[in-house]
Amino acid sequence: MSVKLQPPATNYFVHESAYVDSPCTIGTGTQIWHFSHVMPNVEIGENCKLGQNVFVAAGVKIGRNVKIQNNVSVYAGVILEDDVFCGPSCVFTNIRNPRSAIPRNTASDYLVTLVKRGATIGANATIVCGVTIGHHAFIGAGSTVTKDVPDYALVYGNPARQRGWMCECGAKLVSLDKIHVCNECDRQYQYTNPHQIQIIK
Repeated sequence: MSVKLQPPATNYFVHESAYVDSPCTIGTGTQIWHFSHVMPNVEIGENCKLGQNVFVAAGVKIGRNVKIQNNVSVYAGVILEDDVFCGPSCVFTNIRNPRSAIPRNTASDYLVTLVKRGATIGANATIVCGVTIGHHAFIGAGSTVTKDVPDYALVYGNPARQRGWMCECGAKLVSLDKIHVCNECDRQYQYTNPHQIQIIK
């Protein structure tokens, strides 16, 4: 049964038009806005913002300081770590081979999609189930992600391909020989292997 929770009774905010099914765990300072629906057994961390018309499926886990913009559905099998940004109308899937006539709606049917700490998913991007998006990776608007994305990688296109590297602050890194530098915050990164970088300064 759906229960409307009123803001004065909680340490988080739920708009009067939204539904939060019981039981759920919702962190202090989190805001759930117009027409959103959070299903049972969801865990949402502190200081998250769920925009208008957001759906969160039963059992989903969302970290702290996650921002989910309008019209996003977070289906079973999707895990959002701390500081993730989901742009407006981005799409997650959780079944690789859906058919209307063949039910595939048990936990064993769902492929896990992991979005690691600090990653950004641009507006209208589609994340095909079963992939891992690395921490502080950046998915360009309108992209279709069909395979794993390394930490700090900038990917975009359909299908999405890597086009560079992104700083933790959200600026594109500049490549200088064997290191990558951020002209906005002065962080520096170096390769750990041909397909991965790490912060060094």
